[in-house]
Amino acid sequence: MIRQELLDIIACPKCKGPVQLNEKEDGLVCLHCMLLYAIRDEIPIMLIDEATPLEREETAKDD
Repeated sequence: MIRQELLDIIACPKCKGPVQLNEKEDGLVCLHCMLLYAIRDEIPIMLIDEATPLEREETAKDD
C-alpha cells in the first residue's frame, strides 16, 4: 500500500494535477486527464505512455 505522505506529493505527469488512489487500490487516478497509473509491487508507474485511459463512469476512491 502507498503511504499517504507519497500520495500528498505525487502529481500527474501530464497535467501536474493531483492523483487519487482508485477504488481497488491498484492504481492512481488523475480525474482531470482521466488516466489510471498502475501500481506494481507498491511502486506507482507514472509514465504517460503506460497510463490507461478511463471511462467517465469510473471514479477514484473517496477519502
